[in-house]
Amino acid sequence: MKKALIDRMYDRVATHGHVCLGLDTDYSYLPHNFAKDFSSPAEAVYEFNRKIIDSTLDVVACYKVQIAYYEAMGLEGMACYAKTLKYLREKGAIIIADIKRGDIAKTAEMYAQAHFTSDFEADFITLNPFMGMDTLSPYMPYFRDNDKGAFVLVATSNPGASDIEGLECKGSSVSEHVGSMVSKLSEEFTGECGYTAIGAVVGCTNREQTVKIRENLANLFFLIPGYGAQGGKAEDIADYLKGGNGGVVNSSRGVLLAYKKPEFAHLSFYDAARAECERMRDDILSHCK
Repeated sequence: MKKALIDRMYDRVATHGHVCLGLDTDYSYLPHNFAKDFSSPAEAVYEFNRKIIDSTLDVVACYKVQIAYYEAMGLEGMACYAKTLKYLREKGAIIIADIKRGDIAKTAEMYAQAHFTSDFEADFITLNPFMGMDTLSPYMPYFRDNDKGAFVLVATSNPGASDIEGLECKGSSVSEHVGSMVSKLSEEFTGECGYTAIGAVVGCTNREQTVKIRENLANLFFLIPGYGAQGGKAEDIADYLKGGNGGVVNSSRGVLLAYKKPEFAHLSFYDAARAECERMRDDILSHCK
């Protein structure tokens, strides 16, 4: 019998480390000598993604594909997005579609159908709950019946997060209140690993909050942005993990542009991406010990 999605994610972290490779691929990130050989930016981005995937599949836990970068290229970009997701599925990778949807009722039903089936199918999606918990309701049948999951925005890594997330709400912060509701809502989707298919997005740029967040959200698997370019460090991540597991750590530009780093200048862009994933993986693992 096939393991539940959240258990497969847990196992991938145990065997491959914590890296979530963000395919937030802008055409400007591509090496000129590579990009010039293609007839369109979208075609070049897809081939860039494909080479990155082939080079890193055995050293990352999962891939996060940010839809905005593909929407910006129009129809060809959305075809590139679909092709990238299809290629990841063919490779057996775990996919997080970073779509940050946050609507209700029939609109959310259509988002669920779009991103859990058809050309845009992913394993997990990101959701914005700040219109209320009914923003999550239309996705529940897919969590329950189709082995899908989500990461819900709880404590993000951007500088303005405190503008709303930090406000007091019924004796706790908005972030704590949202996290508590998500934790309770997710209980029926708990896997054998003890984590739920509905996880939380929690940034690693505010270390004084990490212990409290993990204590309060013990059953939630974390998608952790903020490492590298946003200032988060491996030691900031360790407190989010239990026994070295319970979360994946996203890096996008740090991996996609690794070929520009002096220490990787002798490597192809895809070998440099692999080397950066290995460096990041080992950095995080060293602090988990």
